[in-house]
This record gives sequence, C-alpha cells and structure tokens, in this order.
Amino acid sequence: MSPIGRIPVLDLRPLVDHGRRPAKAVVNESFQVSATVFREGHEAVAAGVVLTDPDGRTGAWTPMRELAPGTDRWGAAVTPTAEGRWTFAVEAWSDPLETWRRHARIKVPAGLDTELVLAEGARLYERAAKGVPKSKGRREAVLGAVDALRDRGRPAARRLAAALAPEVTAVLDRHPLRDLLTVSEAAPLLVERRRALFGSWYELFPRSEGAVVVPGGPPVSGTFRTAAERLPAVAAMGFDVVYLPPVHPIGSTHRKGPDNGLSAGPHDVGVPWAIGSPAGGHDAVHPDLGTLDDFDAFVDRARSLRLEVALDFALQCSPDHPWVTEHPEWFHGRADGTIAYAENPPKKYQDIYPIAFDRDMDGLVRETVRLLRFWMAHGVRIFRVDNPHTKPVVFWERVIAEVNSSDPDVIFLAEAFTRPAMMRTLAAVGFQQSYTYFTWRNSKRELTEYLTELAGESAAVMRPNLFVNTPDILPEYLQHGGRAAFEVRAVLAATLSPSWGVYSGYELCENTPLRPGSEEYLHSEKYELRPRDWEAAERAGLSIAPLITALNRIRRRSPALQQLRDLCFHHTDRDTIIAYSKTAESEGGTNTVLVIVNLDPHHTQETTVSLDMPQLGLGWHESVPVRDELTGETYRWGRANYVRLDPSRAPAHVLTLLRSSSPTGGSPTR
Repeated sequence: MSPIGRIPVLDLRPLVDHGRRPAKAVVNESFQVSATVFREGHEAVAAGVVLTDPDGRTGAWTPMRELAPGTDRWGAAVTPTAEGRWTFAVEAWSDPLETWRRHARIKVPAGLDTELVLAEGARLYERAAKGVPKSKGRREAVLGAVDALRDRGRPAARRLAAALAPEVTAVLDRHPLRDLLTVSEAAPLLVERRRALFGSWYELFPRSEGAVVVPGGPPVSGTFRTAAERLPAVAAMGFDVVYLPPVHPIGSTHRKGPDNGLSAGPHDVGVPWAIGSPAGGHDAVHPDLGTLDDFDAFVDRARSLRLEVALDFALQCSPDHPWVTEHPEWFHGRADGTIAYAENPPKKYQDIYPIAFDRDMDGLVRETVRLLRFWMAHGVRIFRVDNPHTKPVVFWERVIAEVNSSDPDVIFLAEAFTRPAMMRTLAAVGFQQSYTYFTWRNSKRELTEYLTELAGESAAVMRPNLFVNTPDILPEYLQHGGRAAFEVRAVLAATLSPSWGVYSGYELCENTPLRPGSEEYLHSEKYELRPRDWEAAERAGLSIAPLITALNRIRRRSPALQQLRDLCFHHTDRDTIIAYSKTAESEGGTNTVLVIVNLDPHHTQETTVSLDMPQLGLGWHESVPVRDELTGETYRWGRANYVRLDPSRAPAHVLTLLRSSSPTGGSPTR
C-alpha cells in the first residue's frame, strides 16, 4: 500500500485494474482525470493534472476544480496529443493565498486585525511574485498588489480590492504559491489512433456482390473484383470501414446447407467461418473469390476511396483444415477418438472444430501472430475477432501485445456478446473496440442505463461499437417495426456512439426471420449467396441509404458525435421519446448536438423535452437557435420544448445548437 502524502491524494481515476493496465484514449480525445484531495484543518488546497508523453516529457499542469462543493473530489479534462504510452499524475498542494483571501474577505470588512491581515497578505503575494514570469507584466501586476497592501495611505477596503483584482487573481491562479506539494503515483495511459474510437462500419460478403443465382442451376460466386464495384456506393454513404467475413477456403465435411441445414447439396457454398480445405487455411483466399492479388486490388480500391478494410479473424477450423492433421494437439479429442465440434446450445456447428489452447499455448500464439502479420502485409490494419470470449484471455493479451508492440495502429474489435466481466476484461487486455448489448436495448430506460454505463467510467477501458444488426442477429424490434424501426436504430447507433456499424441489407430494411421467435435471417447470407439489386431498390424508394448517408455526414462534421464520454440524457414526459446531448470543444468552438428520437416505430408521439440547460452551457432562462441537420429547418429552443414525431415522416430530430447564430424562423418544432 502506498503511503499517504502530506496532502492526501486518493482514488485517482481513470484507473484500470488498480493501475496494472493502462486507461485508454485516442489522439486529441479529452477525458476527465479526478482524485480526492483534502488536508487537515480549514486551510485551502488546490490540485492539477500533469501528463507525461511517450518520450518522457512532462507538460504543464492543468488546473483542477472541486467537482461538487464539500465533496473533496477534484477533476480536470486533459487531452493527449500523440499516440503512445503516456502517464498522468495529480499534484496537490496547500494554497496559502486562497486561505488568506478567505480570511481577508471576512476580517477586513469587519475591522478585525486589519493591518495584520493586510501585512500577511503582502508577504504572501511577495513570495508568490518570485514564481511569476516577468513577461507581459504579470509579475508587475502581483508586485503592484503588494505595494497596495502595504500602502497605509489608502483605505483598507481599497488595499484589499487591489489584491483581489481579477487580473491579479488570474495571474496567481496560473502561477500559484504551492506549499506542501504532493504528487500522486503516475497512472498509465495508452493513446491510440482515432479510428480506435471513431468510425462507421459496413459489413459485406464479397461472394454475394456480383453473384449470379439461377433457380435449379449452380450459383456463380462474386469475387473480390466484383465486390470492389460495390465500394464506391459504400464510400458514398459515408462509411469509413468495410468489414469482410472470413475470405478463406471453406471445408466440405459436414458443410451446412441453406438456413443451417445439415445436408448440403453439391452446389451449396458453405459457411465462411468453417475455415480450411485442401486449398489452404487462414493464410489463403477462397479460390471462388480470386487470388491474393485480387484481394490486394480490393484493398487498394478501398484505400483510394478512403475506406479501411477490416477482416474477420476466426480462430477455428473446418474438419478439412490443414491444422487438423498437422497439429492434432490444437483440438479437443473425444473418448471415441473423434474431434469435438463447436456448440453454443442450442446452436450446433458440426462444420467447425474449436481450438484447444492449453497443450500448446506458445505454438498457437506464434501461429496467430504469424497469420495476423500475413494479412497486415496485405493492407489489413483492422481485425474483427470472432468469439474471442471462447478463447483464454491470456492468449489474447499475449497476441495483441506482440502485434501492437511493433504495429500500434492495428485495431482489434472483440465480437463478444457475453457476460460483462469477460467483455470488460477483453478490452482491458488489449481489444480496442467491443460489440455491446445495444442490439437488445430498446426502451428509453434500457438505453439510458446502458449508454450511461458505456459513456461513464467504462469508457476508460471499453470502447463500444454499436452494430444495428449482424449476419447472426436480426432483432425482434427490426422484425416487427418496419422501415421506421430501421431508421430509429440507425439514428440511435450513429449518434450515441462514435463507432457504429451495419450489416449489408440493413439499408433495404431486410427483416424476415427464419421462423417466429428466431433472430436468424431467412435465407441467411451465412449459408448461401445473396445478390441484391441495389439500384432497383433505390429507384423504388425502398432504401434508407439517404438517411444513413446523412447520419454519417453529420457525424463527420460534428466533433460532439466523435466522442463517447460527454453524453447527457434529458427528461421527456413520455417513455416513448428519448432525448440526449453530446458536447465537444474543437478549433471552431463548442459543438453541441441534441438528439430526440421516437422509439415507437408505429405511432406518432408527442412530449415535452425538458433540457438540462447548464449541461448545455446555457442559463436556465436562455433560449438558443437550433438547426435540424436532417431537414435543414431552424427553431429556437429553451428549457421546455414541445416535440411531435411521426415515424412515417421523420422519427428523430438531430439538432445542432447555433450558439452564435440568430434563428431563421419557425416554431419550436414541427
């Protein structure tokens, strides 16, 4: 246990696993450092945060403030400016100047010990002046206060006023007299590139793009070359990342047929996650998709459109994978001599063998790192890791540490819909992003509680990526809510989290389940080719791509939506309407986005939105013009605002506060 310093500095945050692992941030992300700071008696204390960069350079301290009077809890926002391993610490000190100010404001007006109080102040200010720079007249301002305090020819009130003048106080706040300086232990901080926090993801199956399916005939797979033709449309919708399921050879043993059927026909294409065949394993591409050169061309085309390619990394095998014969020690043997296939009751994956880690952990780490570096050499810097919670945490800690030690820009997304402790620990050991329970959080209460958790202390370790759907997950809300449900969930995901994602077909509002009560899609793309006529759907007005495009455009120009931690929920009179805001500082000033969403996809809802005005940086009686970024309309909003949202027209407002603009007309809302 560390000893308590002369000025106690306790409960430093953010702290991950008691400081054994680093808290996380990205370049230019502001986050709050807080600590409990106090001392004996009634004398004033003060505190500041000090950042030390990866090169060991210590910056100037950032002043902290007491977060709530009387709590002894101090905090300040800090902003790291470069990638790498930083540290932060809190400096605390006795503040004799503030102690004197408190006493002087009481004693001098009351005529108590006036000359003694002013003389003591002069001595303190004179001592403080020695630590004030001479430039810009700052030291002279403090010394002028010293002269005033000692000038018996002036009234006592004027002498005190000179010492308490705002310009003098401002100088001494920046250059305080710091007695009994105490420094906390340094806490680790890992600063990563911005894509680790902010990005819009689009998942597509290359084999479906450009595929030809003729009833009764053999299907013709799409290729990397035909899939690349879809990339301009993905980029035009404003996505940053195009994510591909496994692109490797698929096994034939126990191959699944359509809709997870146990008997595959001769032309059934199989599940991409059943990796491995005589054509190769995890470092090969499926022959139907093309060659590695074709994959490289796909990555290059994506890069030219400012899209990053994310690749699914599924550490499992089909029974036909070369590992099965080359490394039998990597699999679970059963009593009858066979290898156990994967199960997640009631789901069974007869076409997939899971990996056994405890007989050759070192060998599996080496092979996994080799495979990751193989794909990194082909332009992949983002990996979506399939089911990491079914592998040992220590395995991922070793793998990610080895990769990121030489390539810190590589990002790992944990696809782990599992218990909170496992999800948090995977993030703590290195995963830069995590899937979440957002897909199943639909009510105002559920969303408020869960996103408050994600945006709170959890944000120092786990970054959420809010996927609205996946090839495995067609939520009940989307099955029964129609087009409006898809619009509602897109607005929520795109504005609640800096990272969000959609699986291809979402923009067409595909919502037919395999059977009632199932979250599996009918004719799931996991088991068969699903070519889509994108142009025909758009001509028929069936696509919500225009809304998705608008949301991604708003995100790119709104710094508030590019961060997670400053999320505030506001009161609404109805549980069917949710309201929240996000605020961020940028070079252009303060950016605040206020989002109001009708969670009922079937009915028009009305409510009064009551804003927490101080949280928005406004006074309780102020009003401010706001612009709806989805419609371009401008209104004036104050503390209480009537809202009516018709899901058949627009289920949400996405409002930017126009702090320095004048309203252009309109009523409080439609």
